[in-house]
Amino acid sequence: MEEIQTSDPVSLRGHWILDPEVHFLNHGSYGACPSAVLDEQRSWRDRIERQPVAFFGLELRNHLDEAREKLASFLGCDGSGLVFVPNVTTGVNAVLRSLEFGPGDEILITNHGYNACNNAAQFVCDRSGATIVRASLPFPCRGPDEAFEAILAAATDNTRLALVDHITSPTGMLLPIARIVQALQGRGIDVMVDGAHAPGQVPLDLDALGAAYYAGNCHKWLCTPKGSGLLHVRSDRRDRVRPTTISHGANTARSGHTRLQDEFDWPGTIDPTPWLCVPFAIEFLGGLLPGGWDEIRAQNHRLALAARTRLSEALGVEPPLPTEMIANMTAFPLPAAEDDAPRGAFSCDPLQARLIETHRVEIPISSWPAPPERVLRVSAQLYNDEQDLEALILGLEAEGLTC
Repeated sequence: MEEIQTSDPVSLRGHWILDPEVHFLNHGSYGACPSAVLDEQRSWRDRIERQPVAFFGLELRNHLDEAREKLASFLGCDGSGLVFVPNVTTGVNAVLRSLEFGPGDEILITNHGYNACNNAAQFVCDRSGATIVRASLPFPCRGPDEAFEAILAAATDNTRLALVDHITSPTGMLLPIARIVQALQGRGIDVMVDGAHAPGQVPLDLDALGAAYYAGNCHKWLCTPKGSGLLHVRSDRRDRVRPTTISHGANTARSGHTRLQDEFDWPGTIDPTPWLCVPFAIEFLGGLLPGGWDEIRAQNHRLALAARTRLSEALGVEPPLPTEMIANMTAFPLPAAEDDAPRGAFSCDPLQARLIETHRVEIPISSWPAPPERVLRVSAQLYNDEQDLEALILGLEAEGLTC
C-alpha cells in the first residue's frame, strides 16, 4: 500500500459532525459541512431573523457582493460574470433554457455526464427539435488523449453547445478540460462545463479557461452548506443567460452590476445563508493545514491514489484511470448487479445498502453505464484515512467481491 504522509485525519475529523461509527467515503455526493461553517450559517440566520426587512431590503446585496468577490478570487475569475445558484443543476438549466436551439442543431454530452444535467439537455432538445449527441468516453481509460479524442470526434458542424464535465460524477474522471474547451470553442462550439466537483478538488482559473459557461458546487469540496453553487458566464455571453426564475432584477438595474447579477441575485425570498458562508468556508478549510488549499488537495489526492491501489489489489483488476486523471475520487467497475432493474437517482444498489447496514461503510455504487453494470466510487476528504479504506476492503471481502 502506498505510504500516506498527511496531517492527522483523526484530529481533523473532529471538525465534522459525521457519525463516528460510519466510514464515510462518499463526500462526493453531497459534501459534508464542518461544525464551524454550520455555526457561521446559524449566525447569518440569526442576523436575518432579528430584522428580516432591513436585511433583505438593505443589506443582502452588499453581502452577496462581498461573498462573490471572495469566491471569484478563489476561482480565478472576474466577479462581474459570477453569480450564485443553489447547485450546478440550476446553473445548467439556466444556460440551456436561455439559449435558442432548433431542428438540426445538436447538443453534445458524454456517457459520463450527470443524469440531472443530461435530462435538462434532453428537455430543451425535446422542446426545440434539436438533437442530443452522446460522446462515448472509454472506462477504463488509458489517458487524457482518449477522452479528448472521443469528445472531439463526436462534435459536428451542427453542434451548437457541448456540455462537458470537469470531473465526471459516476467515474471520478478528471478530464483535460482546458484542451477540450480550446478545441471545441476553436471550432465555434460554446462549452458549458459541469464543474460540480471541481472547486476545492483542483485549482481553477476560470478566466484563463475561457469556457462560455461554467457551473460549480460549493457544498461539495468547499464544504459549504447545502444549496450553494455558482455560475460563471464569459463576458461576451452574459446577455444571453437569464435565470429560470424571473423576478425583480429583470427591471431593477443596480449601478456597478451586470444584468446577470441583477437577475440572479434576487430569485425571490430564499435562504441566502449557504451563499454568505462561502468566504468563511474558504478561509476555514484553507486554515486547517499549514499549506492551505494546495496541501488539502495534495493530501486528498494521495489518499485517492492509495484507495486506487488497495481496490486494484483487492478486486484483482487494473486501475481504470491513470494518475493524471484522478483528483480526490477514484472509481472501479464491479461485477454485474444481482438484477438488471434500472435504478433511479435516489434508489440504492443492494450491495451499497449492505455495506452501510452491515459493515458501516458509506459509499456510492451507481448503475453505470447501464444496468446491470455498476461502479463503486471512493471520495477522499480530510476526515478520511487508511482505516476507512480497510473497512471498505473488509466489507467487499465479506460480500465475496475480493480475490
